[in-house]
Amino acid sequence: MSAFTTYQLPITGMTCASCAGRVERALGRVSGAADVSVNLATEHARVQAPAGSLPALLDAIRAAGYQVPLRTLELQIGGMTCASCAGRVERALNKVQGVQQVSVNLANERAHVELIASLDDATLIEAVQKAGYSASLPRNHANDAAAAQRRLRNERIAVVAAVLLALPLVLPMLVQPFGLHWMLPAWAQFVLATPVQFILGARFYVAAWKAVKAGAGNMDLLVALGTSAGYGLSLYQWANAHAGMEPHLYFEASAVVIALVLLGKYLESRAKRQTASAIRALEALRPERAVRLSEGREEDVAIGQLRLDDQVLVKPGERFPVDGLILDGHSHADEALISGESLPVPKQPGDSVTGGAINGEGRLIVQTQALGTETVLARIIRLVEDAQAAKAPIQKLVDRVSQVFVPAVLVLAVLTLVGWSLSGAPMDVALINAVAVLVIACPCALGLATPAAIMAGTGVAARHGILIKDAEALERAHAVNRVVFDKTGTLTSGAPRIVHSQAASGTLDDALRLAGALQRGSEHPLAKAMLEQCQAQQLDVPPVTDSQSLTGRGIAGRVTGRALALGNRRLLDESGLAPGQLADSAQAWEAEGRTLSWLIERGETPRLLALFAFGDSLKPGAQQAIQALQARHISSHLLTGDNRGSARVVAQALGIDDVYAEVLPADKAATVNRLKTDGVVAMVGDGINDAPALAAADIGIAMGGGTDVAMQAAGITLMRGDPRLVPAALDISRKTYAKIRQNLFWAFIYNLVGIPLAAFGYLNPVLAGAAMALSSVSVVSNALWLKTWKPAAPPSETP
Repeated sequence: MSAFTTYQLPITGMTCASCAGRVERALGRVSGAADVSVNLATEHARVQAPAGSLPALLDAIRAAGYQVPLRTLELQIGGMTCASCAGRVERALNKVQGVQQVSVNLANERAHVELIASLDDATLIEAVQKAGYSASLPRNHANDAAAAQRRLRNERIAVVAAVLLALPLVLPMLVQPFGLHWMLPAWAQFVLATPVQFILGARFYVAAWKAVKAGAGNMDLLVALGTSAGYGLSLYQWANAHAGMEPHLYFEASAVVIALVLLGKYLESRAKRQTASAIRALEALRPERAVRLSEGREEDVAIGQLRLDDQVLVKPGERFPVDGLILDGHSHADEALISGESLPVPKQPGDSVTGGAINGEGRLIVQTQALGTETVLARIIRLVEDAQAAKAPIQKLVDRVSQVFVPAVLVLAVLTLVGWSLSGAPMDVALINAVAVLVIACPCALGLATPAAIMAGTGVAARHGILIKDAEALERAHAVNRVVFDKTGTLTSGAPRIVHSQAASGTLDDALRLAGALQRGSEHPLAKAMLEQCQAQQLDVPPVTDSQSLTGRGIAGRVTGRALALGNRRLLDESGLAPGQLADSAQAWEAEGRTLSWLIERGETPRLLALFAFGDSLKPGAQQAIQALQARHISSHLLTGDNRGSARVVAQALGIDDVYAEVLPADKAATVNRLKTDGVVAMVGDGINDAPALAAADIGIAMGGGTDVAMQAAGITLMRGDPRLVPAALDISRKTYAKIRQNLFWAFIYNLVGIPLAAFGYLNPVLAGAAMALSSVSVVSNALWLKTWKPAAPPSETP
């Protein structure tokens, strides 16, 4: 029968006694809930329910229309050495009343906790300490990096000392194959092995004792038991040796095992530090000071002193200290480490800049628009940290195995000892084989297999402008076989341009000049497209007079003394004109979904001068993205609210066969759900209207430059609006998932092969220690290969 817990839940949104009654009734319907009372004055609910009922209680409160304020907390955990340690910390935190969800990452030694906002941090820290580990609130990354560096230096010193002391003990074994038979006297072996066992190896005894007190087992317990057995057997053999006979001692086994384990942990720490290099690289982008302009004076101030709308001066070669808007100056910005964009981006007044990017050749004045945790860089770091803290679904298997791993190994070691003893083998042989079982069966590799790969994969993805929000998205993305694209702003630029034009009278350049003159001063997107075309063709645009807007039809004015008008088909009809020779072109362009503008000369005898067709231009790289997906046997689909003509044109240009046009925002999610029935679907979009479809898809991918709503709904965010990052995101997820599977394979193989070999006497403790150390190092090193990943070179774009 489940133990009952009394939950104290803060509730927001209650305004009257009926609200409190509604919450009380909702909580009373939760299975097992009893003694429910809701206090409107303190806005708290008190309820007794079975342990582990918190999620159900929170769901009941939300269903009633109210909320329990939640927050997330990160704790730095010390003393974890293997997967079973991470599991024990997780269970200890889950037992704390008010904790909803916990994820403990062995690779970065952090616990990510979702809890009720009113729960005190000290309660969680105390729970971890009672489980036998240390816990603290993370300091800033610079301090964490310095502490990690000191810890790494201390580990290196311990390894060097252990190797120097153990080497003379193992040297006779190494030279024996060359016909040299000699052995250090027993007292010398004792002198060399004792400091290794009890000084350099003290960490194993301390951690093992904490585990025993907490009623659990871990790697340290296995090492402490195994090496103590070897050391104790050596003392026994030495004490009971006959006079004049050299006893058979095992000091070298215990000392070498400890030295190898220390070496493995040191190499593992170094490798784990490299997996977190992406976070450190992003943190290093944050400048600590800025030059603020105040009443014409330049002030050197700390970043924390800046306020919104402050003006800061950024000199050539400096990093932008804030997110802001350029007020003065022209330059280029190197945003490679933020967006993954390899080429410097031109910047001019009115353009936005991102804190952490490097200013190029110009002196710029920037108005502050975001500070602290609201900057793009801070949000990127937060997303990467959250992704690295989260657990992939495949990790659940490892967690279940780690819970029973150490007890199972202890049983196997006892069975090995008993089995060899019953077979008639000497006690020292039986004991050494049992020691070998204890030493090789280290669960470290199991605990590191998944988080090390996720940290390396999400880190290298972030370097190339791909932000993976959670580990579940990373694991799912490897199986995607269908990608659904929104059109506007995703595959197309979202800004109209002139895609077709034809003159009916005079030259096309003259017609473009006249049309550009009519559009002077207008902010309409079509006007901007017209003027950009004039600028691109280096045409001189004459001035316009008597300019007037023709509501619902277009615009009119006088240019070089000629009365002109530019507008839609309604304007053409009102002028009493027919399309004439432009009729076929107009019909074809309308079928493509283009927006048509007719240039007319007004007067006593109106005449048609030209026809312009506007359309959305494809983004650079859109065709390459579709080709890259096709090369991976991933089908592409176009889902848009635009008309069928424009959707068909884009699909044909890109080679997309499956088109869903004129789909309302509310129906986009339903379309995605239908596609999911026989495939794993990724949805790519950038707007508010894409958010339901992004959430409905197996994987939502939000394009950079899109809305915050879209990015919130997506599991992956692309920092640049480059469609080529879509196949790149799927590629890094596949490679990361492959590394996870490889790591788990090797972690299990080491134990599946090593434990039987040790139990049957084919593996002495020294070799077992070497194999154990190698397993952890190989798993983390394998994950680090992901750091060499780069997006594949795209196929050349068809002109």
